[in-house]
Amino acid sequence: MSSFRPFGLSTRLVAPAAAVLLVLTPMLQVPARAQAAQATPAPQQSANPAPASPSQTTVAATGQSTTDQRGLTSRAIDKVKQVAKSAGDIFSRVPCLSPKGVSKTMGSLPHVANKLVAGKPVVIVAFGSSSTAGYGASSPDFNYPNRLAAQLRRQYPTADITVINAGVGGEDAPEMMTRLQKEVIDVHPDLVIWQVGTNAVLRNLDPGDTAKMVEDGVTRIQTAGDADVVLVDPQYSPRVTERPESAGKMVKLLGKVAELRHVGIFPRFEVMREWHEKQALPVESFVIADGLHMNDWGYACFAQLLGDDIIRSVGQIKLGVNVPADVRTYRPM
Repeated sequence: MSSFRPFGLSTRLVAPAAAVLLVLTPMLQVPARAQAAQATPAPQQSANPAPASPSQTTVAATGQSTTDQRGLTSRAIDKVKQVAKSAGDIFSRVPCLSPKGVSKTMGSLPHVANKLVAGKPVVIVAFGSSSTAGYGASSPDFNYPNRLAAQLRRQYPTADITVINAGVGGEDAPEMMTRLQKEVIDVHPDLVIWQVGTNAVLRNLDPGDTAKMVEDGVTRIQTAGDADVVLVDPQYSPRVTERPESAGKMVKLLGKVAELRHVGIFPRFEVMREWHEKQALPVESFVIADGLHMNDWGYACFAQLLGDDIIRSVGQIKLGVNVPADVRTYRPM
């Protein structure tokens, strides 16, 4: 078995403004100084110039330095704001379209939908590895759990909605099962979104063993309380698709677990493949340079499609169409 753990990297990409300023300031100072040197003509010197007093020189230098620094700081802050805005309005550049060729469905989500209709607090646990934690996003704000929370709060502004990010990089079913009780079941969630299987493929773990552990985990969640469960299968990305046999088995077996336990499944692998094959998006437009993790747009679209399903289930409940969780009557997204 390979000991390579692709998700063993840091799972949180915190990029505070101070760090950005430290990076941007040297970059900004060089062109600023060059421009000043070109724009300001050298003064005409007299034959016998009077020496400047030390106090005048110090004041002038200090004043100019302070002005330059303020200008650099202002430009750096503007740059940070531009980056945030760019990530925030990401769909204005590449829209998140509903996949047309995906045959699987996520099913209805009656428990969380009924809670939202009744105006009761809702707790969602996003359980998984680094693509749940948000590795590859430019900011924690842009990982999929935070994107999902923002979408649902916009849709239901008076609702008390909590989305807990329980993603830990490098893990798969064996490690997740050790923290299932404390980080999922004991939280008493209304919805569990369980992303699993990618690391198992990359670590050459037996897909059958992984599926069995996931089935046991889903059973424990269902036995402990009333929670909707949605499984999320591996992502379609170069590092995964270079192991087609293992990836294919994992996707198929997780689908069977969802069917057997009457829970939903978000077919992430097929959704992402449609982005590339049907919507003609280059893989680089939704996967970062490591060939594995999603970027801001990938996480945003993933969250958007998940949120659309929850909103659709709420709409069904409001219309009196209370579909059992094990009846998959509509396409997700």
